[in-house]
Amino acid sequence: MKFTYPAIFKKTEDGGYEGRFVDLAGCRAVGYDLDNAVRNLIEEEADWIRFELSEEDPSLPPVTDLEDVETGEGEIALNVAANVRFYDGWDE
Repeated sequence: MKFTYPAIFKKTEDGGYEGRFVDLAGCRAVGYDLDNAVRNLIEEEADWIRFELSEEDPSLPPVTDLEDVETGEGEIALNVAANVRFYDGWDE
């Protein structure tokens, strides 16, 4: 199943990028360039969602529209999608 949430990316002092999700608390990643930061954030997103779905009472946050995301100077807002595979018994 595909999960898409908006994220904000900002260039770091060392020339890399850091990204964080607007709706997924504490879910963030860094990369040596924007593409690498997006790939790393996709992995973090999938892990975050898998962990949440493993909880006894899972609750995924609602998705903020990309148009409603406020960015600061030098920040980029992008929708980031992760494919999460479900396994037998995940919802038991």
